[in-house]
Amino acid sequence: MQTIARLDPLRSAVAALRQSGKVALVPTMGALHEGHLTLVREARKLAEHVVVSIFVNPRQFGAGEDLDAYPRQLAADCALLEPEGTALVWAPEPGEMYPPGYATNISVSGVSEGLCGGNRLGHFDGVATVVCKLFHQVLPDMALFGEKDWQQLAVIRRMARDLDLTQPAVGDIIGVPTVREADGLAMSSRNAYLSADERASAAALPRAMREAIAAIEGGGEVAPALVTLEEALLAAGFASLDYAELRQADSLGPLTTLADTPARLLVAARIGKARLIDNMAVGRTR
Repeated sequence: MQTIARLDPLRSAVAALRQSGKVALVPTMGALHEGHLTLVREARKLAEHVVVSIFVNPRQFGAGEDLDAYPRQLAADCALLEPEGTALVWAPEPGEMYPPGYATNISVSGVSEGLCGGNRLGHFDGVATVVCKLFHQVLPDMALFGEKDWQQLAVIRRMARDLDLTQPAVGDIIGVPTVREADGLAMSSRNAYLSADERASAAALPRAMREAIAAIEGGGEVAPALVTLEEALLAAGFASLDYAELRQADSLGPLTTLADTPARLLVAARIGKARLIDNMAVGRTR
């Protein structure tokens, strides 16, 4: 497994890989867990070579967010990736990704608005910008992202369509279902911020979401179901709820009733030092 931190060697190495098969890209910010490794395993089923990027992207962190505290553990991450058959780790420094004088920003309207986009202004501009750069740097045949960050996945798909980055330039953008702990909590690097008591309380998030979905799918009104969800989280020890919304799955348009269209329940809630996000399908999935 190669670990590369400069752009020119990256391009040469990826070109050499491409001579013997397809290349899949798995973008990450490091602090890898089983969810990330699941993406790598899925990528290996689809391509001969897997490139994993590890880059804590400063442009997607807002003022007062946890950029400085975000875990950076490249050696440990590489130790996890090598047994999974990863061909190459792309681990640039910020100055390599954004050299002096860098002045370009990508903004994706519509799907980036509200939800995490409403609470983290500029966050999805940073996501779209760095992912676009990763696509151009690696030129993968496919890229895999976790569905836990559903709004992020929608932003990336919209950006790729609008900028003609899909076939044949980049290839397919593949969403991989959320990987969960035994108690249902979505795996996340930020789960490491939780104390033992907070981690036990955090299991209320997926449980309350499933209960809200059951109520909505059973014919209940959406608004009361979401109020009950918030009350359950606060009672369990969550400090606050940033949002709990029912949205159309692809466009992320707001839904006040469960229509005959794929929908997602999306939630962000705060407990201890962590802001946890999750989403689940509601009603018809296709």
